[in-house]
Amino acid sequence: MKIAEIRKLSTAALTKESTELRAEIVELRRRVRMGEVQNVRQIRGKRKDLARMLTVLSEQLSKEAK
Repeated sequence: MKIAEIRKLSTAALTKESTELRAEIVELRRRVRMGEVQNVRQIRGKRKDLARMLTVLSEQLSKEAK
């Protein structure tokens, strides 16, 4: 997900998306351990997406607090 797309989301949507993304990462890690998934780089991409979302979410929350 691109940063421009993430910035368009509301704080509630970002919270929901980040929760879903965390669940996807856990599921991917489980599937890699079981040998079902060969592409381990997917986890890295998902983690970077999560970091982007959390960064934008913290920016939005700090703006709302002011």
